[in-house]
Amino acid sequence: MPPLARTVSNTRESVHLPSRQAELLAETDVLVVGGGASGIGAAIGAADAGARVILAERYGFMGGCATAALVMPLMSYHTQHPEPRKAGAETLFPTDHGASNGPVISGVLARLVDRLVARGGALPPSPETGYVVPFDPEVFIRVALELLDEAGVDYLLHSVASGVTGGQSVNGVVFETKSGAVAIRSGVTVDCTGDADIAAFAGSRYVIGRDRDGAAGPMTLMFRMVGFDRERFMAYVRAHPDQWFGVHGLWDLMREATLRGDLDLQREDILFFGTPHPGEVSINCTRVTGVVGTDVCDLTYAEREGRRQMEHVARFLRRYVPGFHDAYVVQSGATIGVRGSRRIVGDYTLTADDVLEARKFDDVVGRGAYPIDIHNPQGPGTLLRRLPPDEAYDIPLRCLLPAGIDNLCVAGKCISATYEAHSSIRAAPICVATGQAAGVCAALAAREAITPRAVEVSSIQQELTRQGADVRGIA
Repeated sequence: MPPLARTVSNTRESVHLPSRQAELLAETDVLVVGGGASGIGAAIGAADAGARVILAERYGFMGGCATAALVMPLMSYHTQHPEPRKAGAETLFPTDHGASNGPVISGVLARLVDRLVARGGALPPSPETGYVVPFDPEVFIRVALELLDEAGVDYLLHSVASGVTGGQSVNGVVFETKSGAVAIRSGVTVDCTGDADIAAFAGSRYVIGRDRDGAAGPMTLMFRMVGFDRERFMAYVRAHPDQWFGVHGLWDLMREATLRGDLDLQREDILFFGTPHPGEVSINCTRVTGVVGTDVCDLTYAEREGRRQMEHVARFLRRYVPGFHDAYVVQSGATIGVRGSRRIVGDYTLTADDVLEARKFDDVVGRGAYPIDIHNPQGPGTLLRRLPPDEAYDIPLRCLLPAGIDNLCVAGKCISATYEAHSSIRAAPICVATGQAAGVCAALAAREAITPRAVEVSSIQQELTRQGADVRGIA
């Protein structure tokens, strides 16, 4: 831990803050807090349902983890039918996904992906990409703004949520800005902060980490390298088939570098992903454990440690791995990637069995097919458990409603789910789906001046279907 973090962590004294006022900046039907995957889905879903919408985002751009933390590509949102891997099919894309009967998420996500592809900022999901969507984060930022503008969404950047008004019956949110404290009043609010910040401010119950010890998933600083010679790299892979599987490997090279003291890897492998650009590769391999995303001291330590690990990995790649000798780091995440922190306690909690048994619910508002993907919170090791072939699971509306809190929906990776189920629902495409569902629910509630819990599920399902979302074929 850095010295400041140690000092702050050991401090128990509090400082009294005088009461203050915030400028009422605006009033709206639906306020969406957080402009990541779920926030984009929520804002467009609510606007398409006829609501006046304001989207507030802490950074100066949209995209959340996808752009600020470079969590790329968009992971698969297709059903899975594993097939034997073909000889000579080595690639920077995950080819072990197999075949698919098609996507289980559409709606806003389909608009986003289609626009990215049309702008040359993404490769479409296909067997060749393993059904993931490699994208360019800069194009993602511009496309997100375009889609929000076209939907008629107003947005406010550089605004960090710091509290709510209305207590457990949320009727607005306070933001810290360069203009001072401002407030936005809303009929219904959608929490897309990724950390359930708004729900926590309102007094919602929440959990962090796994049940037995509260350990949260490790954080990862993603980075991009350019000057990468893909053909030379793939020639090495073809010559050493025992060293490569899917998108990770290089076992002997990693062991050699570790023995020589040239590699200090905190996880069991190095994960590579291709991008839309031939001379570029996205790398997911840093792992910072023992930290929680709601603790500023932990975040401070994680940012420094993530960059230390990144430097080790980049040096290893340049010295040992064919195709990387002229490569260099062109960008790291503006923030470290936080897999999960708070998860609300909602009217229903999605479980690992719900995911792995592909359970269906009458109040379904979204679907997912991404596997359970648990990164060891204490060191090396990753657990991956897939759904049954050609299956998807339902996400019920009840997971988006924090117990005991009114006028608030929650979307994204902080919905009500167990630690194990969370490792699936945190994937960005699923976050877009839960965001769109929460936005529609909020818009319908605001229109009728009722709470989200009072909205008929069938009305939400019908509006989602009208917007092109896939809600298990409900008409």
